[in-house]
Amino acid sequence: MAELLFVPFKKSSDVDIVKPLKNLIQSTYNTGESNEDYSEALNELSRLRTNAIWKVFEKSSLDVIYSYYDQLVRLESKIPPQEVQIPFKWKDAFDKGSIFGGRMSLTISSLAYERMCILFNIAAMQSTIAAQQPLDTEDSLKLAAKHFQQAAGVFAYLKANIMMAVHQETTPDLNPDTLNALSQLMLAQAQEVIVYKCIRDEMKKSMVAKVCAQCEELYTDVLRALQKEPMRSLWDRDWIPTITAKQMAFRGLTHFYQSLVCRANKAVGEEIARLQFAVEQLKAASSRAGPGAALQEQGSRAARHLAQARKDNDFIYHERVPDVRQLEPVQRAAVARPLPPPQPPQAWAEPPARDLFADLVPLAVHQAVQASRARRSEMVNAEINKLRDATQLLNSILASLSLPACIERESRSGELPASIRGKAAAVRDAGGLPALQRLMAELPDLLTRNREILDEAERMLREEEESDASLRQQFGERWGRTPSANLTEAFRANAAKYRQIIDNAIRADNIVQQKYQQHKENMALLSGSEDEIDAGVPAAAADAAPTDAAAVHKLRELMENVETMKAERDALEAELKDTTVDLRERFLSALAADGALDEPALSAAALGAALAPLQRQVSETLQRQEALVSELQSAHAALMAASGGASGRDRALGLLAAAYDAFQDLTGNLKEGVKFYNDLTQLLVAFQNKVSDFCFARKTEKDELLKDLTQEASRAPPRPAPAPPQPAADEPPAVRREAPPRPPPPAAPAAPSGPGAPAAALPYPPQPQGMPLPYGNPAATQFAYYAPPMPAMYNPYATLPYPHHARMPPPQQYQPYQYPAHNPPGYPPPAGYNPYPQQ
Repeated sequence: MAELLFVPFKKSSDVDIVKPLKNLIQSTYNTGESNEDYSEALNELSRLRTNAIWKVFEKSSLDVIYSYYDQLVRLESKIPPQEVQIPFKWKDAFDKGSIFGGRMSLTISSLAYERMCILFNIAAMQSTIAAQQPLDTEDSLKLAAKHFQQAAGVFAYLKANIMMAVHQETTPDLNPDTLNALSQLMLAQAQEVIVYKCIRDEMKKSMVAKVCAQCEELYTDVLRALQKEPMRSLWDRDWIPTITAKQMAFRGLTHFYQSLVCRANKAVGEEIARLQFAVEQLKAASSRAGPGAALQEQGSRAARHLAQARKDNDFIYHERVPDVRQLEPVQRAAVARPLPPPQPPQAWAEPPARDLFADLVPLAVHQAVQASRARRSEMVNAEINKLRDATQLLNSILASLSLPACIERESRSGELPASIRGKAAAVRDAGGLPALQRLMAELPDLLTRNREILDEAERMLREEEESDASLRQQFGERWGRTPSANLTEAFRANAAKYRQIIDNAIRADNIVQQKYQQHKENMALLSGSEDEIDAGVPAAAADAAPTDAAAVHKLRELMENVETMKAERDALEAELKDTTVDLRERFLSALAADGALDEPALSAAALGAALAPLQRQVSETLQRQEALVSELQSAHAALMAASGGASGRDRALGLLAAAYDAFQDLTGNLKEGVKFYNDLTQLLVAFQNKVSDFCFARKTEKDELLKDLTQEASRAPPRPAPAPPQPAADEPPAVRREAPPRPPPPAAPAAPSGPGAPAAALPYPPQPQGMPLPYGNPAATQFAYYAPPMPAMYNPYATLPYPHHARMPPPQQYQPYQYPAHNPPGYPPPAGYNPYPQQ
């Protein structure tokens, strides 16, 4: 029989996959709880890719391609594939090109595109291995049939999924019509191998005829698919003649084996008709496919059977020989089936290789865990904010009542109350007003740094889009790549959200500044010595009225209750912060069981059960505060009535108490503000890295497309020479002028020779030494940014230093909280960090 056909390989080029994937994994997965380094796994993945694209001609290369494909499938389910910015370049498998290589290629920054091209090469390798089998042993026949069926399944899978993975016009080998033709070819050859096995196993003649009939039908479909335009020019020139010969051969074998069935049934007339047609088809197939032992043997056998059948009919049966077209068609038996590629979690390689990224949970689970943590942070921060707002209100009421200073009057009227002395000591220990001013001085620089990083990212996106638009206008429809605006929508949305977050932080800075200016003088007084504070507070009146002992005693008891309530709230706040609910295993189980997970329902049930007791305690302490404040105001009114009202000293002490509370709040707010800006810097650097990877991938794609367009222009046929000018119609022939002959070029003077002779003159001046070429190395324009490990989850629901501030939704995967926030200790910026990377 004619030789079995195999599909050529797609060819790729080396590309750095480690840096972009490392940046993507760090920005997607690494948080405060998890900051793992996947450099070793990514280096192994890069090695697998190198082997998969360069070792395609070795016997063990199928396992190598399987291993790389399995790792791609696993990784693609765990990272956002649409954010991968690696310029994967693959050439068309059927393009012979020139002696310098193929010219038809496509560059797309997509893991799905890479996986589709690897799948194509898997099917090509399967077809190559199957076509190389000797087909004379049981094992080789089984192996060839298996690989052809697998290749047919792979090409059918590619046909159904290629456009969803690429979203643009592909190279001709990945066109759905091309993939459909290849799938049909592989299935026909699988059926052909099964025919050989049926013949070798000496199965029933009727079954062999049915299997041959199906094979002939499959080759008819293949021939129809291969002859479609414009695909006809893709194939090797011997493909269509070979398949035509196979179609004729299996049509002839179908009738030959059905003639054997007729012989057993004594249907001599039908037997002769089928044998005549079989001999014709086998002879035509042999002439088209060239001399082949199998075809010649089957043709000789059919001719012998025909001679014997004619002899028997002439001497014994004398049956009429019908027209073969009037005979009942032979039934078909479709034994070969396309075998689709295995789906996760089943691996293709045997035995399955270890998952290089086993520690990464599926992306759906990771996103659910992040959403659950954000939901938990929202609920916890809502309760903490209730406690802090209530405590701030309580402190304001105490300051307005000059408590506890008004009940701490000592025998010596000029001495400061103990509570004021304690507050002043705490302010001095914290660094006083200078420490507060140093924290405030950091914010403008941090704000400027974040603005400039975001501005740089937006500039790169803007310049890339302008370059693409300019080239699209220049080349028109030939500029066939996806417009930048279709690819940068997520980038632009994230940039807008980051810009809004920065605007919110600026408003928070203004509120902090206002509060600082309001209490600045009294905070400066608290920062001084006790003598300075005493000098700044009015002295007590010498003729002050006697105090009400009962009212003072009542206020002292109430103040003890206030301190007890504050201590309880501090413990309750710490307990709220420590409440954690790990839903990772529950999410994994739900995803494995149902293929999807309902994060809101699962999170709400688990978080409600964990936080409900603490939420009840928060409600109870808020109710107790209302009653306590009412009692404080009544007792203070009684004391003021007995002492003749509040004095100037009492009002000054109340302002000092309020300044102490403001100092504590501002210190916490400013520390959170510094942490917020540093964490935002890490997020913006990661965002800038992604934008840089995207722009570099687009530049690589642009350079490849420009190169292809330039080569196409260079291969275009030269324009015809313009026709010589013709004389006017009314000009007499005698005066028609001919162009004078061109004089010969002047002879160049002989160049002097000898050691001291000057160099011969060149038609063009020589290129100066050291001058750079007009086009540099495209890789040299890549933006190189350092992306430090950064937490991917912050407290997204922290409030500004005033209550009821509108919260800012976090962008996509990142969860930056609003400044100022109250979070666990964060991550300082890396040592030597440069927010303005060099290009």
